[in-house]
Formats: sequence, C-alpha cells, structure tokens
Amino acid sequence: MAKINDYYQKKQLMEQLAEELEKLEQDQALKSELEFENEVRALMQKHDKSPKDVLRILQAIDPSIAGTKADGGTGTRAKRPLKTYKNPHTGEVVKTRGGNHKTLNEWRQKYGKEAVQGWAE
Repeated sequence: MAKINDYYQKKQLMEQLAEELEKLEQDQALKSELEFENEVRALMQKHDKSPKDVLRILQAIDPSIAGTKADGGTGTRAKRPLKTYKNPHTGEVVKTRGGNHKTLNEWRQKYGKEAVQGWAE
C-alpha cells in the first residue's frame, strides 16, 4: 500500500511542477534571459571561448566583478608572514612561512622546541 501512496504523491508533484514550468515558459523575462543565454553560447562557440575566458574578459572590462573565482587559484586568505630563524650553533638561517619546515623540525628534535622558537628573528 505504501508504494501506491508514494506513486500518487509523486504523480501529483509532477503535475504541480509541470504547471509551474508552464507558467515560467510564458514569462517574458525568462524568455528574454534564455534568448540572451543562447546568443552568448553561440558567440562563445563561434569564437572558441570558454566561460572562464569570458569571465576574464569581463573582469578586465569591469574590475568590480573580480570577486568571482574565474582562475580557481585566487583565494582570499592572506599569506602567512615570513619568519626567519638563525641557528646560533651553526649560523644557518632558515626563512619560512609555515612551521613544518624540514630543517626546523630537525633543529626542534636536536635542540628542543622552545630553544628553536627563541631563534626567531
């Protein structure tokens, strides 16, 4: 019995969605947007351009849309500050933005974490 109830619920939902879709298809604003989209796609195909290419062009025209992620590698996180550590025993200098540096880890094992932290300039 549960399957038949599920069937009728889905059928009713489909009819409701079909009515909403029909109303949307009659909307002039939607028709205009769909026509514009088709023209843009045709123009992109004609000039062999991808959506990323188009975004780059638009960003060059209007820098205010630079917040969109067209490049994929343009994060908003700031770089960590560059830290410099100088080993007083060897005079060796290490510059790093992160704490997981090979040489720093070796120094920490040999001299201790607190001692190495004190070598930061």
